[in-house]
Amino acid sequence: MARTSQLLYPQREPAPLRPAATVLLLRDGPQGIEVLMTRRAMTASFAPGAYVFPGGGIDAADAQAHHTATRRPQQSDLHLTQAIAAIRESFEELGILLARHSNGRWADNTDIDQLDRKAPFAAQCQALGLTLAAEQVFVLAHWITDRDLPRRFDVPFLVARMPEGQTPVADESEQFEPVWVRPQDALTRHEAGDFFMVYPTVRTLQRLQAFTLVDSVLQACATNDEPLWTSCPRAGWLAGNEARYMEHEAPFGELALVTPDGQIHHHLDWKSDQPVPLLKNVQRLTAPNPGVMTGPGTNSYLVGDPNTGYIAIDPGPADEAHLQRLWRAAGGQIKAIVCTHSHPDHSPGAAPLQALCPHKPPILGLASKATSRANSRFTPDRELADGEQLVLQGMGIEGEVTHTLRVVHTPGHAANHLCLVLEEDGLLLSGDHVLNGSTTVIDPPDGHMGDYLDSLDKLACACEAGNIEFILPAHGHVLGFAQQAITHLKAHRLKREAKIAAAMQAQPQGSLQEWVEKAYDDVPPRLWPVAARSLQAHVDHIREQTLS
Repeated sequence: MARTSQLLYPQREPAPLRPAATVLLLRDGPQGIEVLMTRRAMTASFAPGAYVFPGGGIDAADAQAHHTATRRPQQSDLHLTQAIAAIRESFEELGILLARHSNGRWADNTDIDQLDRKAPFAAQCQALGLTLAAEQVFVLAHWITDRDLPRRFDVPFLVARMPEGQTPVADESEQFEPVWVRPQDALTRHEAGDFFMVYPTVRTLQRLQAFTLVDSVLQACATNDEPLWTSCPRAGWLAGNEARYMEHEAPFGELALVTPDGQIHHHLDWKSDQPVPLLKNVQRLTAPNPGVMTGPGTNSYLVGDPNTGYIAIDPGPADEAHLQRLWRAAGGQIKAIVCTHSHPDHSPGAAPLQALCPHKPPILGLASKATSRANSRFTPDRELADGEQLVLQGMGIEGEVTHTLRVVHTPGHAANHLCLVLEEDGLLLSGDHVLNGSTTVIDPPDGHMGDYLDSLDKLACACEAGNIEFILPAHGHVLGFAQQAITHLKAHRLKREAKIAAAMQAQPQGSLQEWVEKAYDDVPPRLWPVAARSLQAHVDHIREQTLS
């Protein structure tokens, strides 16, 4: 975890969470699933005028009404309470009653007409001999309101099939205009500006589009009786507008690092004309070399502060303007220049950056091997040992300040690849070994798949041992959930290797091109020439394992 002293903004405690529940009432329509939505009052304190699913806060009485409901064997007490709350809210807001008589017959409009929406709910149902059908209510998702908002809820999004023969009637105080709508139609209208929905509603409907029948939704939710996803989104600025992201999306980790309390400060637009501060002691400058292989460009990093001086990491291509910006961002106080590897978008800028500095800081890294391509030849002033520490020290307002970078040798993408761990702040500067938004190319002979996978294991161990939460890649935004990201990356690589092995088995005499077409059928054909390089690395690895 980053030191509080290095955070860019004063931290504030997010608003407390309130337990709530909402339910998606579903039916099968002629063109697919339809969901019941309703418009919130314009005077509502939360999301006024938004189209929502019925729901609201969980009352103490909901937890005390378990005896009035049926439950699934695996349905936890918490999920039962949430289901009861959702059933109650559906009745109070829309007059929909998920309840049965003792003979199994569903409640109908005659039963509903005997109930008072403002009177205690469970007791009324019990008096009519109705049992709440909580076993028919499943957890679809778990949403936690964004940390920046003044009113926050911890809310399951539940799903249930709409009872036959009932008609929704809004209470005309909290909810208005109940409407059945297909998820895709609601999303289209929202994009057009005439069907306003809040972020969790939009993202839930996007996921719901994957299902064609109500039964398929309920079966998916019943498999483990746990949410299909859980999210507490984060927000930043993009193109001048607020933009929110879930945990699996590329900018989430960067927002978590820069603004852990969830305040909306950070700008996510890619810039090559100025440094982007990530912490007080970490700046990113992206070189103006965007492309298929480099994404938005090569990220150069400055670690340090004015009191300690700086270490420049991956100065990038020999772009004079970029190197000048890097030098100015460090106030000319560059103590060392480190190259994670020698590829042409990483190391050529090292010598000209060194020439800008009056005291000629050493260029550090690992020398390129004989297997490297001609444009990747590199000889540092000094080679870095595995586990070596590069220490910056100085005196700040609050006393001595230290920033320690530990070297981790990680061959695989290149034979001379290394990563760096900023020990005090739990950050992994991963070079090209781990990227955000794509998988790195392994290009034999200098690239080696077996070494790459072993290095992933090494980095996963380093993350666990060093409590590393964030990865700062050479291409793309900061990644969060560092160890999980590495585990996922390795699983992805092994899954791809299994597809390649299957292609080889199906066509033993096949060419690389034929294997690429089968093993990378989920990749656009325009990228197959690049994929063929990694495929060769996988083929070599498969054959090495066969021989051993």
